[in-house]
Amino acid sequence: MAKLLVKGSTLKQANLMLRTLDCQVFALRDAGALAESATAYVSLEPCNHFGRTPPCTEALIEAKVKKVVVGMVDPNPIVASKGVDRLRDAGIEVAVGVEEGLCKSLNEAYIHRMVTGKPFVTLRYSLSVNGNLLNLLGNGVTDCGGYYSRLLQEYDAVILSSSVFSENLSLPTSQEVGANQPIRIIVHEDSSSSNQIPLGISEVTDKVIIFTDSKSASAPEVAQLGIETVALDRINLEAILDYCNSQGLCSVLLDIRGSFSELEELVKEGIKKNYINKFVTEILPLWNGCAEPDPLQRLKSLEKRVEVVNLQSKASGQSVVIEGNFKF
Repeated sequence: MAKLLVKGSTLKQANLMLRTLDCQVFALRDAGALAESATAYVSLEPCNHFGRTPPCTEALIEAKVKKVVVGMVDPNPIVASKGVDRLRDAGIEVAVGVEEGLCKSLNEAYIHRMVTGKPFVTLRYSLSVNGNLLNLLGNGVTDCGGYYSRLLQEYDAVILSSSVFSENLSLPTSQEVGANQPIRIIVHEDSSSSNQIPLGISEVTDKVIIFTDSKSASAPEVAQLGIETVALDRINLEAILDYCNSQGLCSVLLDIRGSFSELEELVKEGIKKNYINKFVTEILPLWNGCAEPDPLQRLKSLEKRVEVVNLQSKASGQSVVIEGNFKF
Protein backbone atom coordinates (compact mmCIF):
# COMPACT_ATOMS: atom_id res chain seq x y z
CA MET A 1 0.00 0.00 0.00
CA ALA A 2 1.19 3.54 -0.75
CA LYS A 3 -0.25 6.91 0.27
CA LEU A 4 0.91 10.46 -0.50
CA LEU A 5 0.20 13.34 1.89
CA VAL A 6 0.73 17.09 1.57
CA LYS A 7 -0.20 19.34 4.51
CA GLY A 8 -2.44 16.66 5.96
CA SER A 9 -4.41 16.02 2.76
CA THR A 10 -4.31 12.69 0.97
CA LEU A 11 -3.23 13.14 -2.64
CA LYS A 12 -3.38 9.58 -3.87
CA GLN A 13 -3.57 6.11 -2.40
CA ALA A 14 -2.85 2.82 -4.11
CA ASN A 15 -3.24 -0.73 -2.85
CA LEU A 16 -2.44 -3.27 -5.54
CA MET A 17 -1.80 -6.97 -6.01
CA LEU A 18 1.69 -8.34 -6.68
CA ARG A 19 0.99 -9.00 -10.36
CA THR A 20 0.45 -5.28 -11.13
CA LEU A 21 2.80 -2.32 -11.16
CA ASP A 22 4.11 -1.35 -7.73
CA CYS A 23 1.59 0.79 -5.88
CA GLN A 24 4.07 3.63 -5.22
CA VAL A 25 4.44 4.10 -8.98
CA PHE A 26 0.67 4.31 -9.47
CA ALA A 27 0.20 6.77 -6.61
CA LEU A 28 3.00 9.00 -7.90
CA ARG A 29 1.73 8.93 -11.47
CA ASP A 30 -1.74 9.94 -10.37
CA ALA A 31 -0.46 12.71 -8.09
CA GLY A 32 1.78 14.22 -10.77
CA ALA A 33 3.44 17.52 -9.80
CA LEU A 34 1.52 17.56 -6.50
CA ALA A 35 3.87 14.86 -5.21
CA GLU A 36 6.69 17.38 -4.80
CA SER A 37 7.44 17.98 -1.09
CA ALA A 38 4.84 15.36 -0.13
CA THR A 39 5.24 12.62 2.47
CA ALA A 40 4.89 9.10 1.10
CA TYR A 41 3.64 6.33 3.40
CA VAL A 42 4.44 2.78 2.26
CA SER A 43 3.77 -0.46 4.11
CA LEU A 44 6.81 -2.12 2.48
CA GLU A 45 10.27 -0.74 1.71
CA PRO A 46 10.48 0.64 -1.87
CA CYS A 47 12.55 -1.56 -4.18
CA ASN A 48 15.85 -0.35 -5.64
CA HIS A 49 16.28 -2.79 -8.50
CA PHE A 50 14.90 -3.47 -11.97
CA GLY A 51 12.43 -6.35 -12.01
CA ARG A 52 9.05 -6.37 -13.70
CA THR A 53 8.97 -2.63 -13.01
CA PRO A 54 11.64 0.08 -12.64
CA PRO A 55 12.89 0.84 -9.11
CA CYS A 56 10.29 2.53 -6.90
CA THR A 57 13.09 4.48 -5.22
CA GLU A 58 13.84 6.29 -8.47
CA ALA A 59 10.18 7.17 -8.96
CA LEU A 60 10.08 8.68 -5.45
CA ILE A 61 13.31 10.60 -6.05
CA GLU A 62 12.14 11.94 -9.42
CA ALA A 63 8.84 13.01 -7.87
CA LYS A 64 10.84 15.06 -5.31
CA VAL A 65 8.97 13.77 -2.29
CA LYS A 66 10.22 15.23 0.98
CA LYS A 67 9.83 12.25 3.27
CA VAL A 68 9.10 8.53 3.05
CA VAL A 69 7.59 6.62 5.98
CA VAL A 70 8.34 2.89 5.62
CA GLY A 71 6.35 0.34 7.62
CA MET A 72 8.84 -2.51 7.31
CA VAL A 73 12.08 -3.47 5.59
CA ASP A 74 11.64 -5.81 2.63
CA PRO A 75 12.66 -9.42 3.53
CA ASN A 76 13.65 -10.01 -0.10
CA PRO A 77 17.49 -10.17 0.01
CA ILE A 78 17.61 -8.31 -3.31
CA VAL A 79 15.95 -5.33 -1.62
CA ALA A 80 16.67 -5.56 2.15
CA SER A 81 17.49 -1.98 3.27
CA LYS A 82 18.94 -1.02 -0.12
CA GLY A 83 15.82 0.98 -0.94
CA VAL A 84 16.03 2.90 2.34
CA ASP A 85 19.73 3.60 1.80
CA ARG A 86 19.12 4.87 -1.74
CA LEU A 87 16.43 7.32 -0.60
CA ARG A 88 18.61 8.66 2.21
CA ASP A 89 21.57 9.05 -0.15
CA ALA A 90 19.28 11.17 -2.35
CA GLY A 91 18.56 13.48 0.58
CA ILE A 92 15.07 12.20 1.35
CA GLU A 93 14.12 11.84 5.01
CA VAL A 94 13.18 8.22 5.78
CA ALA A 95 11.46 6.78 8.86
CA VAL A 96 11.48 2.98 9.18
CA GLY A 97 9.40 0.63 11.34
CA VAL A 98 6.32 2.81 11.79
CA GLU A 99 3.36 0.52 12.65
CA GLU A 100 5.63 -2.40 11.77
CA GLY A 101 3.36 -5.05 13.31
CA LEU A 102 0.37 -3.89 11.30
CA CYS A 103 2.44 -3.70 8.11
CA LYS A 104 3.74 -7.24 8.63
CA SER A 105 0.13 -8.38 8.91
CA LEU A 106 -0.77 -6.54 5.69
CA ASN A 107 2.21 -8.09 3.92
CA GLU A 108 1.95 -11.57 5.46
CA ALA A 109 1.55 -13.32 2.11
CA TYR A 110 4.55 -11.59 0.55
CA ILE A 111 6.71 -12.24 3.61
CA HIS A 112 5.71 -15.92 3.66
CA ARG A 113 6.64 -16.42 0.01
CA MET A 114 9.99 -14.66 0.45
CA VAL A 115 10.85 -16.83 3.47
CA THR A 116 9.47 -20.22 2.36
CA GLY A 117 9.37 -20.07 -1.44
CA LYS A 118 5.68 -21.04 -1.41
CA PRO A 119 2.52 -18.95 -1.64
CA PHE A 120 0.52 -18.07 1.47
CA VAL A 121 -2.55 -20.35 1.61
CA THR A 122 -5.90 -19.57 3.22
CA LEU A 123 -8.59 -22.24 3.65
CA ARG A 124 -12.17 -20.93 3.34
CA TYR A 125 -15.32 -22.91 4.08
CA SER A 126 -18.90 -22.46 5.29
CA LEU A 127 -20.58 -24.10 8.30
CA SER A 128 -24.08 -24.38 9.70
CA VAL A 129 -24.67 -23.29 13.31
CA ASN A 130 -24.53 -26.97 14.32
CA GLY A 131 -21.10 -27.36 12.73
CA ASN A 132 -21.84 -29.15 9.46
CA LEU A 133 -20.10 -28.24 6.21
CA LEU A 134 -22.27 -26.23 3.81
CA ASN A 135 -21.93 -25.77 0.08
CA LEU A 136 -23.38 -22.28 0.44
CA LEU A 137 -22.46 -18.64 0.80
CA GLY A 138 -24.58 -16.32 2.92
CA ASN A 139 -26.89 -13.64 1.59
CA GLY A 140 -25.03 -10.50 0.59
CA VAL A 141 -21.49 -11.80 1.18
CA THR A 142 -20.75 -11.91 -2.56
CA ASP A 143 -21.99 -8.34 -3.11
CA CYS A 144 -19.71 -5.30 -3.05
CA GLY A 145 -18.62 -4.82 0.55
CA GLY A 146 -19.43 -8.42 1.54
CA TYR A 147 -16.64 -10.41 3.13
CA TYR A 148 -16.38 -12.90 0.24
CA SER A 149 -16.19 -10.19 -2.41
CA ARG A 150 -13.51 -8.37 -0.43
CA LEU A 151 -11.63 -11.60 0.29
CA LEU A 152 -11.30 -12.49 -3.38
CA GLN A 153 -9.56 -9.23 -4.29
CA GLU A 154 -6.87 -9.97 -1.69
CA TYR A 155 -5.68 -13.20 -3.35
CA ASP A 156 -3.69 -13.89 -6.50
CA ALA A 157 -5.44 -17.22 -7.12
CA VAL A 158 -8.38 -19.27 -5.85
CA ILE A 159 -8.48 -23.10 -5.92
CA LEU A 160 -11.89 -24.65 -6.65
CA SER A 161 -13.44 -28.05 -7.23
CA SER A 162 -14.47 -28.73 -10.83
CA SER A 163 -17.99 -29.36 -9.52
CA VAL A 164 -18.54 -25.59 -9.48
CA PHE A 165 -19.47 -26.15 -13.12
CA SER A 166 -21.58 -29.29 -12.82
CA GLU A 167 -23.49 -27.74 -9.90
CA ASN A 168 -24.03 -24.50 -11.84
CA LEU A 169 -21.98 -22.45 -9.42
CA SER A 170 -20.48 -19.30 -10.92
CA LEU A 171 -16.76 -18.62 -10.94
CA PRO A 172 -15.90 -16.53 -7.88
CA THR A 173 -15.64 -12.85 -8.78
CA SER A 174 -14.95 -9.87 -6.56
CA GLN A 175 -17.54 -7.13 -6.92
CA GLU A 176 -15.31 -4.44 -5.39
CA VAL A 177 -14.69 -1.40 -7.59
CA GLY A 178 -11.43 -1.79 -9.51
CA ALA A 179 -10.72 -5.20 -7.96
CA ASN A 180 -8.03 -7.43 -9.40
CA GLN A 181 -9.71 -10.78 -10.04
CA PRO A 182 -7.86 -13.88 -8.82
CA ILE A 183 -6.69 -16.55 -11.22
CA ARG A 184 -9.16 -19.46 -11.00
CA ILE A 185 -7.46 -22.80 -10.45
CA ILE A 186 -9.84 -25.69 -11.11
CA VAL A 187 -8.98 -29.09 -9.64
CA HIS A 188 -10.37 -31.98 -11.66
CA GLU A 189 -9.68 -35.63 -10.93
CA ASP A 190 -12.06 -37.98 -12.68
CA SER A 191 -11.30 -41.50 -13.84
CA SER A 192 -14.88 -42.15 -14.97
CA SER A 193 -15.73 -43.49 -18.40
CA SER A 194 -16.50 -40.02 -19.74
CA ASN A 195 -13.00 -38.92 -18.78
CA GLN A 196 -13.83 -35.32 -19.60
CA ILE A 197 -13.29 -32.09 -17.75
CA PRO A 198 -16.71 -30.52 -17.12
CA LEU A 199 -16.92 -26.96 -18.32
CA GLY A 200 -20.15 -25.06 -17.80
CA ILE A 201 -19.00 -21.76 -19.22
CA SER A 202 -19.19 -20.37 -22.74
CA GLU A 203 -16.47 -17.76 -22.46
CA VAL A 204 -13.63 -16.85 -20.16
CA THR A 205 -12.64 -13.24 -19.53
CA ASP A 206 -10.17 -13.90 -16.71
CA LYS A 207 -7.41 -16.47 -16.48
CA VAL A 208 -8.44 -20.03 -15.64
CA ILE A 209 -6.05 -22.95 -15.09
CA ILE A 210 -7.22 -26.54 -14.81
CA PHE A 211 -5.12 -29.04 -12.84
CA THR A 212 -5.94 -32.61 -13.71
CA ASP A 213 -4.41 -36.04 -13.25
CA SER A 214 -2.80 -37.82 -16.17
CA LYS A 215 -5.78 -40.21 -16.42
CA SER A 216 -8.23 -37.44 -17.27
CA ALA A 217 -8.43 -36.00 -20.75
CA SER A 218 -9.18 -32.38 -21.49
CA ALA A 219 -12.46 -31.62 -23.22
CA PRO A 220 -11.93 -30.13 -26.72
CA GLU A 221 -13.62 -26.84 -25.80
CA VAL A 222 -11.05 -26.21 -23.07
CA ALA A 223 -8.24 -25.54 -25.54
CA GLN A 224 -10.57 -23.54 -27.78
CA LEU A 225 -11.28 -21.18 -24.90
CA GLY A 226 -7.57 -20.69 -24.28
CA ILE A 227 -7.71 -22.32 -20.86
CA GLU A 228 -4.40 -23.72 -19.64
CA THR A 229 -4.40 -27.35 -18.52
CA VAL A 230 -1.69 -28.79 -16.26
CA ALA A 231 -1.58 -32.59 -16.03
CA LEU A 232 0.01 -34.18 -12.96
CA ASP A 233 0.70 -37.84 -12.24
CA ARG A 234 -1.16 -37.22 -8.99
CA ILE A 235 -2.98 -34.06 -8.02
CA ASN A 236 -1.36 -32.66 -4.89
CA LEU A 237 -1.20 -29.30 -3.17
CA GLU A 238 2.59 -29.06 -3.19
CA ALA A 239 2.73 -29.30 -6.99
CA ILE A 240 -0.01 -26.70 -7.38
CA LEU A 241 1.75 -24.32 -4.98
CA ASP A 242 5.09 -24.82 -6.73
CA TYR A 243 3.41 -23.92 -10.01
CA CYS A 244 1.85 -20.81 -8.43
CA ASN A 245 5.22 -19.78 -7.05
CA SER A 246 6.80 -20.17 -10.49
CA GLN A 247 4.17 -17.75 -11.80
CA GLY A 248 5.04 -15.18 -9.13
CA LEU A 249 1.82 -15.64 -7.13
CA CYS A 250 2.02 -14.74 -3.43
CA SER A 251 -1.37 -15.81 -2.10
CA VAL A 252 -3.82 -18.63 -2.78
CA LEU A 253 -7.36 -19.12 -1.45
CA LEU A 254 -8.37 -22.78 -1.12
CA ASP A 255 -12.14 -22.36 -1.39
CA ILE A 256 -14.31 -25.29 -0.27
CA ARG A 257 -17.28 -24.92 -2.60
CA GLY A 258 -18.85 -27.65 -4.67
CA SER A 259 -17.65 -31.19 -4.01
CA PHE A 260 -15.50 -31.49 -0.88
CA SER A 261 -14.22 -34.92 -1.97
CA GLU A 262 -12.22 -33.37 -4.83
CA LEU A 263 -10.42 -31.04 -2.44
CA GLU A 264 -10.26 -33.32 0.62
CA GLU A 265 -6.77 -34.65 -0.04
CA LEU A 266 -5.47 -31.14 -0.70
CA VAL A 267 -6.81 -29.98 2.67
CA LYS A 268 -5.31 -33.00 4.48
CA GLU A 269 -1.95 -32.46 2.79
CA GLY A 270 -2.03 -28.75 3.54
CA ILE A 271 -2.60 -29.29 7.26
CA LYS A 272 -0.24 -32.25 7.54
CA LYS A 273 2.64 -30.47 5.77
CA ASN A 274 1.94 -26.99 7.19
CA TYR A 275 1.06 -25.53 3.79
CA ILE A 276 -2.18 -23.93 4.99
CA ASN A 277 -1.43 -20.75 6.90
CA LYS A 278 -4.82 -19.24 7.62
CA PHE A 279 -8.52 -20.09 7.69
CA VAL A 280 -11.71 -18.11 7.06
CA THR A 281 -14.92 -19.76 8.28
CA GLU A 282 -18.36 -18.43 7.43
CA ILE A 283 -21.08 -19.54 9.87
CA LEU A 284 -24.53 -19.22 8.29
CA PRO A 285 -27.77 -18.85 10.30
CA LEU A 286 -28.87 -22.37 9.37
CA TRP A 287 -29.31 -25.65 11.22
CA ASN A 288 -28.32 -28.38 8.81
CA GLY A 289 -28.88 -32.03 9.68
CA CYS A 290 -26.90 -34.66 7.77
CA ALA A 291 -28.25 -38.08 6.85
CA GLU A 292 -24.66 -39.12 6.12
CA PRO A 293 -21.50 -38.33 8.10
CA ASP A 294 -20.39 -34.74 7.61
CA PRO A 295 -17.39 -34.48 5.22
CA LEU A 296 -15.36 -32.57 7.80
CA GLN A 297 -15.47 -35.63 10.07
CA ARG A 298 -13.04 -37.30 7.67
CA LEU A 299 -10.40 -34.73 8.60
CA LYS A 300 -10.43 -36.03 12.17
CA SER A 301 -8.20 -38.87 11.00
CA LEU A 302 -5.38 -36.32 11.03
CA GLU A 303 -3.56 -36.84 14.31
CA LYS A 304 -2.48 -33.24 14.61
CA ARG A 305 -3.27 -30.40 16.97
CA VAL A 306 -2.53 -26.89 15.73
CA GLU A 307 -2.72 -23.68 17.74
CA VAL A 308 -4.71 -20.81 16.21
CA VAL A 309 -3.56 -17.22 16.71
CA ASN A 310 -4.87 -13.80 15.67
CA LEU A 311 -8.43 -15.06 16.01
CA GLN A 312 -11.00 -12.49 14.85
CA SER A 313 -14.72 -12.46 14.18
CA LYS A 314 -17.03 -10.11 12.29
CA ALA A 315 -20.52 -9.97 10.85
CA SER A 316 -21.17 -10.01 7.10
CA GLY A 317 -24.80 -9.92 6.08
CA GLN A 318 -26.54 -12.49 8.27
CA SER A 319 -23.39 -14.59 8.64
CA VAL A 320 -20.61 -14.56 11.22
CA VAL A 321 -17.09 -14.82 9.79
CA ILE A 322 -14.23 -16.17 11.90
CA GLU A 323 -10.63 -16.08 10.77
CA GLY A 324 -7.26 -16.88 12.27
CA ASN A 325 -3.71 -18.00 11.53
CA PHE A 326 -2.32 -21.47 12.13
CA LYS A 327 0.76 -21.49 14.36
CA PHE A 328 2.76 -24.49 13.22
